[in-house]
Amino acid sequence: MKVYVLSLGAGLLVGVIYNLLNVRSPAPPLVALVGLLGILIGEQVVPVAKLLIRGSSFVEAFHLSSCNSHIFGMLPGRRTVGPIDGLKNPEKQA
Repeated sequence: MKVYVLSLGAGLLVGVIYNLLNVRSPAPPLVALVGLLGILIGEQVVPVAKLLIRGSSFVEAFHLSSCNSHIFGMLPGRRTVGPIDGLKNPEKQA
């Protein structure tokens, strides 16, 4: 239940910000996509900042926080054989 209340609160805050910026809601597709990218990046600010405060370099903090996989997802050509793939394709388990 706590997640739903927090989600509602975040949505209300975004709605207020949209109103202050005079953006219609639902936003036009490009504005919405840029907003979603901002959300994905914003989720990673706190973990990276904590590592930076502890003395890590930015690149190290970015890597340790798994920001790349969180923000961009699984990029083409970066797929590794996992347990599910191994079951589907036993010959790849070499």
